[in-house]
Amino acid sequence: MLSQNLLKARCGMNISQEALAAKVGVSRQSIQKWESGDAQPTLQNLITLSEIFGIGIDKLLGSKTDVEEMRMGHEVLPSYEKQYYWDSYFKALAVEYKQTYDEGKDVERYKELFDAVIRLPDNRYKSQIANILFDVVSFAPTRASFEFYEPSNIDEINAELDGYTPKLVYPSAETMLDKLKGAWYGRICGCLLGKPVECMSTSEMNRILKRTNNYPISRYIDREDLTPEMATDILHPILERAYPKDLGYMPSDDDTNYMVIGYKLLSKYGRAFTPENVLQTWIDNQLINQYCTAERVAYRNFLNGFMPPETAEYKNPYREWIGAQIRADYYGYINPCDIKTAADMGYRDASISHIKNGIYGEMWVAAMLAAAFGTDDMHTVIKAGLSQIPCRSRIYKAIKDVMDGYDNGVSSDKCFAAIAAEWNESDPHHWTHVISNAEIVTACLLYGEGDYSKSICLAVGQGFDTDCNGATVGSVVGLLKGINGVPSVWTSRVCDTLESGLKGFERVSINDMAQKTFDMIERK
Repeated sequence: MLSQNLLKARCGMNISQEALAAKVGVSRQSIQKWESGDAQPTLQNLITLSEIFGIGIDKLLGSKTDVEEMRMGHEVLPSYEKQYYWDSYFKALAVEYKQTYDEGKDVERYKELFDAVIRLPDNRYKSQIANILFDVVSFAPTRASFEFYEPSNIDEINAELDGYTPKLVYPSAETMLDKLKGAWYGRICGCLLGKPVECMSTSEMNRILKRTNNYPISRYIDREDLTPEMATDILHPILERAYPKDLGYMPSDDDTNYMVIGYKLLSKYGRAFTPENVLQTWIDNQLINQYCTAERVAYRNFLNGFMPPETAEYKNPYREWIGAQIRADYYGYINPCDIKTAADMGYRDASISHIKNGIYGEMWVAAMLAAAFGTDDMHTVIKAGLSQIPCRSRIYKAIKDVMDGYDNGVSSDKCFAAIAAEWNESDPHHWTHVISNAEIVTACLLYGEGDYSKSICLAVGQGFDTDCNGATVGSVVGLLKGINGVPSVWTSRVCDTLESGLKGFERVSINDMAQKTFDMIERK
């Protein structure tokens, strides 16, 4: 069928075998053999022929792509073009190539092939070719010029630590509970500040902020401040995303859902929980539509019989995105001053959906939060987090570079400008990557100078993953300063009420959750 279709397509274009061979980059004899059926073109040649003739590979191969009546004896295929993006590996090949290259793999030779497959229509053949590309990049060697060493195994991670040991003072029970309330409210309010502008470009966000006399951002973005006229040139659905002043609770969000998931996980499985326990907790408590990117892939992989760490590795282009970093908080909350245990719990959680820097992001945040119980110094907190991740990793270097710049007098404006220049906020891979957002978190913790309001407003004002960064920065500063360090202008809006997507925890008291967290701590 291929040979006949090839001959028909060439004759239809009225070009000779020699002319077609020149376009494809092969000999005339190759074209002759393909048309006679004596040989088959390679995958790359098939893609080239498809582009030359302007027809799909499926038609060249002579296969049907339309689903016939669903009756016995006929092949039934899904509607590939309608498959959800995060559930279709072939739709994320652009991310896969960037991710694989970032990891240091020698894949530049496949760039044109990736680009050609990306241009194909969404069908079974694109899906099949994507599966082949997954195998190709999975076994690609590391580039000789790649300067980093980034293991995903916990023993290898622990062998790569920098040896720093922070000086921490274990707090009293009263101080501990105060800090936990600060952490819970700090995270929730930081998330609420960034939630309406999540996925919004900084240029659009700044236009809205200026029109509402809130630039640079210093308060919640209230629905009452917005009019339809303000949003006529704004693509982001800000009118739908902003919340009224009298909402009276924190709406459900994945950043805050994971705090409740942490409580449920530890309640059922204890401190020795396994990665499988984490995934089972996800499945037992939330439907798949509550999960995004890497978490959604891991959820689906687990249902299909994959076990950690394969749930993180199999067809997961998002394996170094921010998703694990936003799940770290509860493990820091229940391990005051015990940065090693906090990071280890973060590892067990992260390894179900992420690898390398995606894992390190969660370990870093968990350890920072554990350290924040025992010091008032933000440098010590950040360095404690760094001490639990490989010192030859990309994220370690990125965070250290931000710290060094701060110590050497680099202004906040120059720091944030450098981050924006390095990472393209319009590229989803950059916008949601763990390293770009970890740089923002680090900068806000330093330049915020321990002031809760200044810190979360800086975090949201930089764009990128606004609600995640507002939440993480708010969590660290809130724990460091305690509940009195989180001004009531922020906390009063949520009225001690958190909404979540978890069964049995649809509406909970924030103070009660802080108390439940306190009760889980193994106090010295």
